[in-house]
Amino acid sequence: MRSRGDTISQSIEGNLRGVKTSQRKALERTYRRRTSPREVVSPELARHLATTSRDLGRQVGVLLDRGGVVKSVVVGDATELHVPDVGRLRGGPGRFAGLRLVHTHLRGESITADDLNDLALLRLDAMVMIEATEEGDAGRVEVAMLDPATLAEGAVAADEEVDPFRHLSARDIFALDFDFEAEIEALEAEFRRVAQSAGRTGKERALIIALTPEDSRLDEMLELVRASGTEVAGVIRQKRFRVHPKTAIGPGKLKEVVLEGMRRLADVAIFDIDLRPAQSRAFEDATGLKTIDRTQLILDIFAQRAKSRDGKLQVELAQLKYSLPRLTEKDAGLSRLTGGIGGRGPGEPVMEIGRRRINDRIRKLEKQIDQLSKQREVRRRRRREEQIPILSIVGYTNAGKSTLLNAMTRSEVEAADQLFMTLDPTSRRLRFPREGEVVITDTVGFITDLPDDLRIAFRATLEELADADLLLHVVDASDEQLDAKKEAVEALLEDLDLGDVPRLLVLNKVDLLSESQAEGLATRLDGVAVSAVERNGLKKLIHAAEERLALADPLLPTYPDRAESA
Repeated sequence: MRSRGDTISQSIEGNLRGVKTSQRKALERTYRRRTSPREVVSPELARHLATTSRDLGRQVGVLLDRGGVVKSVVVGDATELHVPDVGRLRGGPGRFAGLRLVHTHLRGESITADDLNDLALLRLDAMVMIEATEEGDAGRVEVAMLDPATLAEGAVAADEEVDPFRHLSARDIFALDFDFEAEIEALEAEFRRVAQSAGRTGKERALIIALTPEDSRLDEMLELVRASGTEVAGVIRQKRFRVHPKTAIGPGKLKEVVLEGMRRLADVAIFDIDLRPAQSRAFEDATGLKTIDRTQLILDIFAQRAKSRDGKLQVELAQLKYSLPRLTEKDAGLSRLTGGIGGRGPGEPVMEIGRRRINDRIRKLEKQIDQLSKQREVRRRRRREEQIPILSIVGYTNAGKSTLLNAMTRSEVEAADQLFMTLDPTSRRLRFPREGEVVITDTVGFITDLPDDLRIAFRATLEELADADLLLHVVDASDEQLDAKKEAVEALLEDLDLGDVPRLLVLNKVDLLSESQAEGLATRLDGVAVSAVERNGLKKLIHAAEERLALADPLLPTYPDRAESA
């Protein structure tokens, strides 16, 4: 059974091609049938559905509300029927739809995976299958309902497979003896309790969809999710030679996502790749989960981290450029219509108004960022006139750049074991007793496949690197992906036309390695081993930096009180 976006109405839904007038009237008479709230389905309605289904040679189903009233009649084919979109009529955390689907099977098959998928996606009260025998009678009956017990925190291990449904079966409707009204009320109460318990943290729960085969990419994705403040509800992996053109993942995985999302009480699905707007919308329609791709996740982290006016403007610009091609009628409908002088006229579609407003805002932001860029250039020119050497710290995100800046200058720049903790560039002055001052600048961390919109928006920040006399390329010496991340940073520096700027490799976090490992790594990569946390190796780093700057008689610096912010 598959869901489709048909609406519920007092008519016959589905495949009516070839249906005779007498058969259609029999279907219409289904609306006259009533079922007691305590019954899953009345014997009379079950027999009527089986007789009609066998006469048509097609599956027939009805949606019943909690009062036992028929809300919709649906006709399928011999093997399946399409369920009208119930629209989560009673939707909300901890609530079912208030509808159950009762339908026939002609070949004696049990409730199918598609049936269960619809049960989870539409959050129906129950999925009921009635066997339509060859004689036109109602035979075996099966009932499936969501099982809140499998959703409770700690009830199921993250890697454990469990059936999230309760199943009941009987040889016929008369042998199915239980109080449906009491059962569904108890299940919904338990479901509400579990949902409220899962939401106590106040965080969204995310189902991670990993389509890239590398474990390192998944590890990085989990770190990004953690940095965004989102709770990881579970991980689903699929290795495909190519991304599905419509929904990014195949139909089989879509069903798994629906069930796993329901079982893990997930609010959002986060992909480790970038999605086209159409793919994102199709995935949301198929699963009911809010959909976030990799770029959108990084933009969200940047939005949380931006503190300066510069950073906030650049993040907003990147977000608008990302959202523009994804603007739909639904989103644009939130815009207010223009009015007043210059705003009157025959009018234009609401979505076009939304697009125009976004474009206007983009142009305004670009002008403001250009102005900030000019101000930065003035400060850089003043430094050049003073002949103050500039050292810029670059590296993969979370390599320890801000911690290194703090260790070298005894500053208190915010640093934490999270991706993209530093977004706004920060500069500190460092005095060499014999050779004068140098300026050390901390910059935003790099990442593999940095989104183009972010790279463009942060050009005012990244252009600081062009005036550096020396780049201190910081890497995490304890990272198993050290070489790959080092190459990613080198590639990005080349893309920014910074390949000719002298650089010094700094192997940070060697306190997590043995002494022999640190020495061997420094020799292999021609770098300097330091521990910014324990402030070890800084003397050697200063010597190496002075040599690269062609300074004579390198000495340890003093630590002045004065500092400046870029």
